[in-house]
Amino acid sequence: MSNAKTKTETIHRVSFLDKDAMSIPILKILQADGTVYDKAVLPVIDQALARKVHDTCVFTRVLDERMLGAQRQGRISFYMTCTGEEAAVIGSAAALEAEDVILAQYREHAALRHRGFTTEQFMNQMFSNEKDLGKGRQMPIHYGTAQLHYQTVSSPLATQIPQATGVAYALKMQGKRNVAICYFGEGAASEGDFHAGLNMAAVLNAPVIFFCRNNGYAISTPTEEQYQGNGIASRGVGYGMHTIRVDGNDMLAVMAATQQARAHAIQHNAPVLIEAMTYRLGAHSSSDDPSGYRSKEEEAKWQQHDPVQRYKLWLINKGWLKADEDTQLYEHYRHEVLSELKLAEKRPQVGLDFMIEDVFDKPTPLLKKQLAHLKQHVKKYPKAYPKSAGEQ
Repeated sequence: MSNAKTKTETIHRVSFLDKDAMSIPILKILQADGTVYDKAVLPVIDQALARKVHDTCVFTRVLDERMLGAQRQGRISFYMTCTGEEAAVIGSAAALEAEDVILAQYREHAALRHRGFTTEQFMNQMFSNEKDLGKGRQMPIHYGTAQLHYQTVSSPLATQIPQATGVAYALKMQGKRNVAICYFGEGAASEGDFHAGLNMAAVLNAPVIFFCRNNGYAISTPTEEQYQGNGIASRGVGYGMHTIRVDGNDMLAVMAATQQARAHAIQHNAPVLIEAMTYRLGAHSSSDDPSGYRSKEEEAKWQQHDPVQRYKLWLINKGWLKADEDTQLYEHYRHEVLSELKLAEKRPQVGLDFMIEDVFDKPTPLLKKQLAHLKQHVKKYPKAYPKSAGEQ
């Protein structure tokens, strides 16, 4: 007898399925010149939202430019850019409601900006100063804020995927009409957490959007060395969930797909997988040199598919943006980011006592002992450590 969950037909001779058995289309709405494909169905978007998306694009480009420069100057220890993947991140974030929960990997600061994270808050986090919401206990770009429903980023790869299933299931149990969205790269999809998270979401009917940014590389490992199957989208079908593949450099395609994914997740209390085909124009992180594993010709080819440029042309064609407004916005944010950077790096570091707070209800005797030992060490070598808040 066949399993009730398995849809199949009967055959009478051996016939195997192979990786080419499934053809997965890719959604495209916006062309490189800013015009829309014939018969394309646009997402729900008005001028106000369209300009907010553009504003987020410009801010993110400027932030990446300035803060990568700051890292090279030794002012912060680490940085990761969103450059080249803005449509995937911002387009999906713009399709959500404010109380939908975001579980990011580490390249989604553009989504946080779209939610309303201020320039000052970005700077405070990266400099781990006394105003940092994370109290100085995270690497730069590992943001988090309960107010904006953006869960704190963790460095370990793919841990957010099963967590997103748990968050979505909690939203469902609470009767809220909200979803969780989980961002990850195709490299993270090779982790066991990916498979556990997707299977659990499908079985529990959790309203979660799994959003894969397939940018072609897991740091330096190209996709052809990561898997043999038909990308990541085929896995969503395998786990029995609604799945779509989109042009990840097409702002409108990403927004349309995410809007409908959200509607399906809420209406049916079911997970959805989106695979966005994109490319990171920068290095994996400030610790990476991409010239060791990809060519300048490859990068130049993808520059022609710049998602921010494509979207800007669409706005200009619509009459919703003027070229000089775009130029002025870049100048505005260059000034704002640099000004806030200078202020943030002068603020005192978080006090050492914060290191053992918010871990247990009350700090354990061992933690107190370790903290006392650390304070003695810092006191012995004061020139090797910055002054914390409250210290003279």
